[in-house]
Amino acid sequence: MPKLSLGEISLSYEVTGEGQPLLFIHGLGSSGRDWELQVAFFSSHYRVVTFDLRGHGQSDHPPGPYSIRLFAADTAGLIERLGIAPAHVVGLSLGGMVAFQLAVDRPDLLRSLVIVNSGPEFVVRSFKDLLGVVQRFLIVRLLGMRRMGEVLAERLFPKPEHAPIREMFAARWAENDRRAYEAAMRAIVGWSVTEHLGEINIPTLVVASDQDYTPVAVKEAYVARMPRAELVVIEDARHAVPVEHPEAFNLALQAFLSKQC
Repeated sequence: MPKLSLGEISLSYEVTGEGQPLLFIHGLGSSGRDWELQVAFFSSHYRVVTFDLRGHGQSDHPPGPYSIRLFAADTAGLIERLGIAPAHVVGLSLGGMVAFQLAVDRPDLLRSLVIVNSGPEFVVRSFKDLLGVVQRFLIVRLLGMRRMGEVLAERLFPKPEHAPIREMFAARWAENDRRAYEAAMRAIVGWSVTEHLGEINIPTLVVASDQDYTPVAVKEAYVARMPRAELVVIEDARHAVPVEHPEAFNLALQAFLSKQC
């Protein structure tokens, strides 16, 4: 994959196909490779761009601290340097947070916004929330990135037929730089753009899995606060729905994008 220099950092990216720009932002501890099934589906009609956030994949892994605003600034720089504004922007999990921040900071760069199993904040409000964060740090510190990948893979892809996906996921997760992963985790905790939801006047699709970490009702609540947002729920699906159910996800995204052209 080529690299693009943005000041003190270089980001690894890939462009496939021709048409309106369609940018995908991956989740925590992942990389642009996670969108392989979307690239294959959409590149016949769109100029599909995937990339690795700082600290992830083949992009540079500078020392922290990181922040969601910093990830969004990197993404804005990529969009501008590639000359693809305004772009359809799709973000999963951490990528959804980055997309939200981008919509707040640089709405001029977005043609539409797609949020996948994510939300406008990650604020620790209960002991359960705190325990979930601490558990991730402890697993990574004590057992390593591979074990963290195995734990997550079992949650995300629990069915017997998911075995090949679990193996691939754990192997890719093991490639993570632990310090960069921890810096990205710290960037998430306490972040919020909830107070800006009513200002996001961009056509928005929120894709929710019925078995995601956060209930569908949470997504319904914030969608109701956005002037141009709609919600699609994918059944029998977990957090990594673009990988688990690519057909259903791709069709939902395609239907939304077709209305924005």
